[in-house]
This record gives sequence, structure tokens and C-alpha cells, in this order.
Amino acid sequence: MIRLCSASESRAKLLDNFGVSYIQEAVDFNEESIKSDTPRGFVYRVAQGKMDRALQIFGLDIPLLVADTVISVDNTIVRKAKGIDDAREILLRQSGNKSTIITALIFKKELFEFADISVTHYHFAKFDSVDLENYLNSGEWQGKAGACMVEGFCKKYIQKVDGLESNAMGLQVEKLLPWLEL
Repeated sequence: MIRLCSASESRAKLLDNFGVSYIQEAVDFNEESIKSDTPRGFVYRVAQGKMDRALQIFGLDIPLLVADTVISVDNTIVRKAKGIDDAREILLRQSGNKSTIITALIFKKELFEFADISVTHYHFAKFDSVDLENYLNSGEWQGKAGACMVEGFCKKYIQKVDGLESNAMGLQVEKLLPWLEL
């Protein structure tokens, strides 16, 4: 049994799919307080901040798992959209381009800590403008890094994938599994 310190439905679903027993209790951490020159540095610092917060709240009676995901287009971090116009701009930057999804996870138990930063690249075809507007109006982009769900709207536009799909969904479970048994 582990404690997933995240409110992400995608992360919970991934753990379910891989048969990992967990309880889900999110931690509140201000990601805007983190400054970094690189997307990888940023995502790792956010994950570390979440772990520090989780340790304060929960301790280590149950092993802790935190994760954070960012999207980078042209080596620039693309955050969660603040509104529909921001979401449109973010999605148009990804349309016909390569998006890099970077996820940092930290798994910690009493005498052990495992950290990983994984990268998955998605090469997208141009998004159809009517389809894009329908997606924006659905609101499904809200709360998603890069306003894009590779398992949803963006799926039909994927031309090529380099890396783990689970990483792009927010948790590289395949890399975590060997460490759960230690």
C-alpha cells in the first residue's frame, strides 16, 4: 500500500491499471513559487516541494508517491491554461509541432527514496480548427498541463510517440514498479 499524494484521476487510473494498492490524498503545494531555467529542473523542484509537504502532513507510516508533469514546446514550459483564450494559444503552439511531456516522480519510504524524470515526445499533426473549438468549448482542457490530453482530444492528432505513454499521462508506473517491492 502506498499513499498517492495527488488529486490526479489519470495517476490513480494508471495505478489501478498496474494493480498497485494505494490511498489517494492530495497535498497542497504552490507550484508558482518554483523558479527554474529548464522544464526538467522545474518539474523536479515541484515534485520535491510536494514530497516535502507530504512528509510534513503524513510522515512515512505509508510510503509516499508524488509526481508532477509539465509540457514543453520549443524548450519553453507550457503550464495549465488560465482560461479558454490561453488554452487556445497553448494548443495552437502544439498543433503541427513536437510537444515534450516531462514527469518527475518521487517515491519514498522509511529507508529508501526513488526519483525519476521521464520524457515523452509527441509529434502532432495540425489540429482541425472546428475540432479544436469544440474541444475548447467542452472545458475538458481545464486543469491539464498544456491543455492537452493525449488520451483524449490530442490522441487522433498523434503522428509519432517517443517514450512511455504512462509518463505522458502523469506517472511513469513502469519505472516505479520494481521499487515498490523493496
